Amino acid sequence: MRQQKLVSQIVTNPWILAKIASSFPNQSFFTFSSYLLSKPIALIISILFLLQFLGTVAFQVREVTVLAHQYLFDRTPIEVISLSFLLVIVYGVSGSRAAIFRICVLFYPTLIFGVLILILMPFSLFEVDNLFPIFQTNFEGYLRGSYSSLNIFLGFSIILFYIALVKEPKKSPVMVVKGIMTGVLFTFLLFLTCIGVFANATTRNLFFPVFDLSRAVEIPGGFFERFDVILFVIWTMIIFVSTLFTMDLIVMIIMMVFKKAKKMNVIFTITPIIFLISMLPIDYIELTDIGSFLANWMLVLLILSTILLGITYKLKGGNQN
Repeated sequence: MRQQKLVSQIVTNPWILAKIASSFPNQSFFTFSSYLLSKPIALIISILFLLQFLGTVAFQVREVTVLAHQYLFDRTPIEVISLSFLLVIVYGVSGSRAAIFRICVLFYPTLIFGVLILILMPFSLFEVDNLFPIFQTNFEGYLRGSYSSLNIFLGFSIILFYIALVKEPKKSPVMVVKGIMTGVLFTFLLFLTCIGVFANATTRNLFFPVFDLSRAVEIPGGFFERFDVILFVIWTMIIFVSTLFTMDLIVMIIMMVFKKAKKMNVIFTITPIIFLISMLPIDYIELTDIGSFLANWMLVLLILSTILLGITYKLKGGNQN
């Protein structure tokens, strides 16, 4: 029952938040939440989202640094790798917001193609026996596994802030659910592929099972001898787009709350803060704990926002354009 409630929240919460946000077209999150909840409460929620996104950007910068340092740049200091990646993010956020959306559209087919290759190419190494026995995990194990993977589905929070830029906001709830289901599908297929190739015991002890899976892929013809390098480029593109959007949301929230703030001043202020936060974790285990904390924080924040906005939205008569 608890697992069913968790799954239902993954689908229901995004739809409710998108439905509420789409009822206030061309209005920022701070504007319509101030109308529904009062300005002080809207300010508190906006600051909580700001802190969440700030921690998320720092976490993503450090995560891509750890992987790059472990597999590619083992002699390069992590500070140099982190700063290099962060400066590229700063350059992207400094431009127009339309350019960020175009980058996302440009990268999307490449990402889908790369993930499909990663799922299909290890087919010769896939052993069905590795998937058995099935249904041996107890209920607590299923619940813990579902809970630990929640961070994959929490990116829909961007709809609260980007809804003001959408031309047809009424379609947003359906598109949000479709996006989440797409993520669920690819995550499930990658999970099955890793288990089928490495088996359960080996996969459990790998820090980056998908990256290790790419090292086992052999492309016929010998044109690409190391598919893991290609996957690293694709994975970096994913982290880059995700970090780009998240940092843009930080700038957007600050400029929503402080109307007179200038974009470049905001960017130059938050950049060193993000870099310093990204250097705090001592090792990858501590970084993983921070990632779990950020996922829990985001989950609580989204549930709280859904309850508060949903109740006041209903009490004030629904659509209030």
